[in-house]
Amino acid sequence: LASVYSQVYLDFGLAIPKLSVQGMVSSLKELLELAPINKVMFSSDGYAFPETYYLGSRRARDVVYRVLSAACEDGDLSIQEATDAVEDIFRRNASDLYKLNVANGSIHQKTMIADSRIASSCVEQDVLFVRIVWNDASGQHRCRVVPAGRFYEIARNKGVGLTFASMGMTSFCDGPADGTNLTGVGEIRLMPDMSTLLRLPWSTREEMVMADMQIRPGEAWEYCPRHALRKVTKVLLDEFNVTMKSGFENEFYLRRKLVSEGHERWVPYDNSSYCSTSSFDGASSILQEVYSSLKAANIVVEQLHAEAGKGQFEVALKYVMCTLAADNLIYAREIIKSVARKHELIATFLPKPDLNDIGSGSHVHVSLWKNDQNVFMGSDEYSHYGMSKVGEQFLAGVYDHLPSILAFTAPHPNSYDRIQPNTWSGAYLCWGKENREAPLRTACPPGVPLDMVSNFEIKSFDGCANPHLGLAAIVAAGIDGLRKGLKLPEPIESNPADYATKLKRLPQDLLESVESLAADKTLHELIGDKLITAVIAVRKAEIDHYSKNPGAFGDLIHRY
Repeated sequence: LASVYSQVYLDFGLAIPKLSVQGMVSSLKELLELAPINKVMFSSDGYAFPETYYLGSRRARDVVYRVLSAACEDGDLSIQEATDAVEDIFRRNASDLYKLNVANGSIHQKTMIADSRIASSCVEQDVLFVRIVWNDASGQHRCRVVPAGRFYEIARNKGVGLTFASMGMTSFCDGPADGTNLTGVGEIRLMPDMSTLLRLPWSTREEMVMADMQIRPGEAWEYCPRHALRKVTKVLLDEFNVTMKSGFENEFYLRRKLVSEGHERWVPYDNSSYCSTSSFDGASSILQEVYSSLKAANIVVEQLHAEAGKGQFEVALKYVMCTLAADNLIYAREIIKSVARKHELIATFLPKPDLNDIGSGSHVHVSLWKNDQNVFMGSDEYSHYGMSKVGEQFLAGVYDHLPSILAFTAPHPNSYDRIQPNTWSGAYLCWGKENREAPLRTACPPGVPLDMVSNFEIKSFDGCANPHLGLAAIVAAGIDGLRKGLKLPEPIESNPADYATKLKRLPQDLLESVESLAADKTLHELIGDKLITAVIAVRKAEIDHYSKNPGAFGDLIHRY
């Protein structure tokens, strides 16, 4: 009716805040498909208590932001069109319908200030702080913390300032590495992605939100990792109508503090073995809290168990769209570390915290999708070792670029202490079906026909990696495989170390990976020269530092 009759408008106030978040989002998406934006409006469905008006208004803004930002990412709307749509929905359409003679900005300034103070006060009675989170080129989680009142009043829409140097920092120094072309001159905006807003399960008066790095609101900074991943996934979608889903296996160590003769050491939480029932039992209260916190964050856990290292555990996350998977990995790490701290432990994702024990990885499982169908998997029409043609070509691209990809997925000198033969970490350039010694393993999980595979796993991905950059490199390599129609060599069906004289060894140190990346024109083209230049400079600085200070990696358990 709203699309036909000039006097009919569509008000979605009844849908908010009474429906679930997904219900509100899906309802608004459907409404905007049916009615013109200049006929859609929102009126708070508050009643009985003033708080319901506040909740309705706040939820409405969050939901509209989610829907319109997704439309911008998909290319359905420009930033300006989305901005105009917000004006229409929240102001202009109501003004037109009810013939309100109120000019924009005509409210007295003092009233506006008073209203904002009241709103800030209401917010801070519920939430005190909002952490605006980013992940830098060295893979470290960082955040700016904004009082909730100021966040919802200003920072949510205008962002917070951050120095250019932020993407040039290393794991040993909070200053930009030489050669990154990033200095303390110049400032970007950390723009909160409100679709990622999370109430912290372990600190209920705080929220956390992932940030995009932008030159100004609406204009991406070319060094932004989240933008890099979005950019290559858009190429994958535009050229091949394919999307990528990913799921991470998080391996980490729990350590407890031991003070002896005035010296502090962090020792293994226990000494149990792989999948030990007693080890899981001993850490059950911690893992229960981790699971509950992940569930509260809408992060689905598929499995968790004790790993082979002393005090080592694994939490495997369900596959989702790769951009969300990267965000979820960061949130999962934050949750695991924070729960451990509550129990007076530390959780570390460092690849090799103890050179005499098993390493930790963040193995990633990758699948390809088109129209909600898994197109990595083979079919009756075509199957190459259980893969479709698209699947084989994509994986062949990853295989071809794997030495370069390691500069993103195994980004620290310590990473290469982990990637060794006979450790299930993938030391030789090869692939195999259900071969856990291969760096690329095609997988046939329960429910998949035995002659098919549904995804592939990359073993050489660890907890020092920026997940957005790591996945961006994988997508870029896969695009190259699809463009060129690359084919895989024959799979290795036993321990690759048995073929050591025939197989190429993957980079044995970070310098080899960096040199491979520097020469990789495809990744430069798809990810961006400036970002890769900065990444290479950070890697070289870390190579230099840790070669001169070989014992310094021990302190990294507090950073990763």
